Amino acid sequence: MSGRFAYGACMILAVLVFLLGRRLFAVNDPSARLPLMDRIWIGISAFFGGTISAKLPFVLMNDPAMYSWETWFSDGKTLTTGLMGAYLGVEICKAIRGIRVKTGDGLALPLALALTIGRLGCFANGCCAGKPTELPWGYDFGDGIPRHPTQLYESVFHGFWVWILARWQISNQFATQRLKIYLIAYCVFRFVMEFIRIEPRMDSGLTFYQWVVMVFASFLLLQAWYDERAKRAK
Repeated sequence: MSGRFAYGACMILAVLVFLLGRRLFAVNDPSARLPLMDRIWIGISAFFGGTISAKLPFVLMNDPAMYSWETWFSDGKTLTTGLMGAYLGVEICKAIRGIRVKTGDGLALPLALALTIGRLGCFANGCCAGKPTELPWGYDFGDGIPRHPTQLYESVFHGFWVWILARWQISNQFATQRLKIYLIAYCVFRFVMEFIRIEPRMDSGLTFYQWVVMVFASFLLLQAWYDERAKRAK
């Protein structure tokens, strides 16, 4: 099985798992009882917000071609900005439509399942690999140099959160905040992982994606604080 085929198969499976998980875990999710049009608009906003944001960094890096359809539909997407774009897309949609119901809890577990599978596809394709390493689990992605299998590190991270989120859902812990906690944890994890990934450094010594996760985590923390304060005020 070629890397690109395995990557495509994993991406399709990840999408199917997300949709199935969303359906199965919607039993106690208040957002599942929203009017149909609200749910449709939330889905559209998440899709386009995530898709455009996932592609945007690569388009901007290829500035002369950023207005080319070929650039937008070629390979090159990033999970970090995609997650942020999807999240913000949903929040903007909810603000416009006046939706007050918290929608994150029903998405957290299916998202973690999907990303666990999706990162396996990245590993099979050889993209998103890490820096050279002498550790025994270093993997040769075709250039003859053992590297950190950062895709597998991420897959394990998301798999661990599948277990955590499943326990929280069963015990009804951290209701309305599960997605935020999961995404904040991912931001911290990704910030650390960037030190062993092959990414250009900015003048600050940090990568572009480290700045992205710092901004995203700050937004999530502020939103979580505001939500908890609003709860106590009731």
